[in-house]
Amino acid sequence: MRYTPAALALSLLVAVTGSMGSAHTSEPLDPRAQVLFQEGRTLMAKGDIDAATDSLESALTIDPANASILVALGDASRQAGLQGKAIHYYRDVLDREPNNLAAIAGEGAALAEKGAIDKAKATLTRLEGLCGKACPETAVVSKALAAGPKPQVAAAEPVAAKDPVQAN
Repeated sequence: MRYTPAALALSLLVAVTGSMGSAHTSEPLDPRAQVLFQEGRTLMAKGDIDAATDSLESALTIDPANASILVALGDASRQAGLQGKAIHYYRDVLDREPNNLAAIAGEGAALAEKGAIDKAKATLTRLEGLCGKACPETAVVSKALAAGPKPQVAAAEPVAAKDPVQAN
């Protein structure tokens, strides 16, 4: 009986902490940024990743701290095969909103696609603790783990200029 108050306090703390995982603290988008954000998401859905990235980066200049825009840029980078850049965007969000489910899922998927399977599995376990095994974010990481690593986009190699004298 003497542990009852401590157990009650601990369970209350766990309940409050668990409910914070689904809290969304992002500020509403500036109307101009909202238009660019929606345009970027539409272009990404159509597969035009370069144009989507341009639109999302424009939205980010208007609203530089918006988590939704940063997550969308991470998603676009993942689709372009730039998992390292995607992880950067997701971690930028997670620095401000540690329990942002979309950023956690994006980072986990990018880690799996990059080949960091153990880290991706740890992210999956974290997501399952925050939202359960049936939430959409958990499915994103599970699917990426099942698909395995993607080939990385190689940096463009500079083309050596041919010397007309040596070409002959």
